[in-house]
Amino acid sequence: MRIVEATDAYSRHVRDVRRLSPATVRAYAADLADLAGSTGDVELSDIDLEHLREWLWRATKRGDARSTIARRTAAARGFFAWALEAGLTTTDPSLRLVAPKRGRTLPHVAAADAVGDLLDQLARTAAEGDPIALRDHALLEMLYGSGIRVSELCGLDLDDIDHDRRTARVTGKGSKERVVPFGAPAAAALDAYLVRGRPVLSARRDDGSALRAIFLGARGARLGPRATYEVVSRVLGPVVGSAVGPHALRHSAATHLLDGGADLRTVQELLGHASLGTTQIYTHVSSERLAATYRLAHPRA
Repeated sequence: MRIVEATDAYSRHVRDVRRLSPATVRAYAADLADLAGSTGDVELSDIDLEHLREWLWRATKRGDARSTIARRTAAARGFFAWALEAGLTTTDPSLRLVAPKRGRTLPHVAAADAVGDLLDQLARTAAEGDPIALRDHALLEMLYGSGIRVSELCGLDLDDIDHDRRTARVTGKGSKERVVPFGAPAAAALDAYLVRGRPVLSARRDDGSALRAIFLGARGARLGPRATYEVVSRVLGPVVGSAVGPHALRHSAATHLLDGGADLRTVQELLGHASLGTTQIYTHVSSERLAATYRLAHPRA
């Protein structure tokens, strides 16, 4: 089997069988398409370890980040393990492929007071009744108030919200569902948007059909991750001081929870992390803040 045909089959496998997130499926498909292009679409059985090392070396010379190289390594390993199990090849050349160690990148975290001031300003703007302003206020309150991912926010439907308990049912990575709480400010912003903002946006749909999606775009369609990123970057960027997206609010929510005394397991469950190790990066962020405060305040620092 040619490698292009095999990589296309693997993309369908991770999408339909392993049910990885659409973003992961797209990333793996792009990585393996690049691998196929670099080898000239040879027979799958002709790929060896040197082909793979050459492929990663080219990506390194191109300036790809270590995290990207590590993801490409993971894509190749998963692909060849699947191909071996499926009987498409008799060897797995990726077994000795070494991934670079990922650099530790601390997330952007906005100060709690700055986020609070920003959300208060959005509330004042939304009070004037503009449907987009009402949506943007509810959107940022939900991202910060619940710590959910942007894909989870965009996937929210009307019946996913329990208004009495102030919880949302979200579908995370691997199609895993969990229920997350959100606070009174987010509940108030969401209610205002659903009553005064969403009906106006919903009425703008060209085909007149009704959507169950909570967050809608200016023309009434479900709001997508890219549009959400643009909203958050426009609003939150001046506060953080750099180009940031919805994940910055997730990082900030997690860090502020730990700063406020929440235990690590609770934050892990709230964020939907499969591994506690993923959540532990936020303890490092909090420790950095503690150390900075100590250096400023302690006479013997």
